[in-house]
Amino acid sequence: MRHRAIYDTGFDEDEQSGSTAETCPECDGVVRTNSRETVCEDCGLIIDEQVIDHGPEWRTFDDDGTRDRVRTGAPLTERRHDRGLSTEIGRKRDGRGNTLSGRKRRQLSRLRREHGRAQQASTAERNLAHGLGEVRRIAGTMDLTDSVVEQACALFRRAQGEDLLVGRSVEAMAAACVYATCRCNGLPRSRGEVANQARVARSRVVAAYKTLNQTLPLPAAPVPPAAYVPSVASTVGLSAGTERLGTFIAEQAHERGLSNGKHPAGVAAGALYLAAEERVEGVTQQALAEAADVTALTVRSRWVALSKTIDCDVV
Repeated sequence: MRHRAIYDTGFDEDEQSGSTAETCPECDGVVRTNSRETVCEDCGLIIDEQVIDHGPEWRTFDDDGTRDRVRTGAPLTERRHDRGLSTEIGRKRDGRGNTLSGRKRRQLSRLRREHGRAQQASTAERNLAHGLGEVRRIAGTMDLTDSVVEQACALFRRAQGEDLLVGRSVEAMAAACVYATCRCNGLPRSRGEVANQARVARSRVVAAYKTLNQTLPLPAAPVPPAAYVPSVASTVGLSAGTERLGTFIAEQAHERGLSNGKHPAGVAAGALYLAAEERVEGVTQQALAEAADVTALTVRSRWVALSKTIDCDVV
């Protein structure tokens, strides 16, 4: 094995490990050389250092260590209370891919349990973790996109930072954040649809949303009635022609100001009832009301107002 001078700043790439009997220039101590650096064992002076890492440039996040090799870590996300920066302990294999024994797996199971408890050191962190889990659960049952889920989780984190969780249910605030995010993105999702997926009463979700909307400047624009027509028509089983006519009636109602101050889902249900009446399709006001999450009286009132103003024969 070749030796190198202690004052030489370069290194031999073929030299991976070993030791030398040279002396330290500061204290005349014993100098040792490993695969990364040349250091004095007495005073700790680093005489030479290798800048090339001979290890793998990738890492893997699965158990066996053979799939999904990536060169970066997991991206930051708002869905986790620690934004995805926590460490996870493996289950079946070690870092080299070897299968762990039963004793070692039981030990890692105990370590995972204690590690999970240590990740949430305060009540605020536990509430945040529970609330973000509720946001993900509700958004998953409603088939919302990943971007909407990220925004809802960020809004819940912001609500906790504004102390809006004090005296309120975590589940109600999580559902309110999902509904507020849908409103901000113009998605036709009603409060009843979100509240049905929550684990609290609808009144608590409505109260949490009112607090959220009054405290935080949410860009929640009104959703046009025509956006609710496809979902309501699909729920009650109306034909495509009736859906198109109902969309036209709802758009006309919005342009003429007939939907101002009215529930957009109720206007959509009234437009569909008027369209079904024109095309002679059998559907009841109660069925449309249940699909739109409004009362049958609301559907009847919107139908009467639309039938007196909009002429369906021009379509």
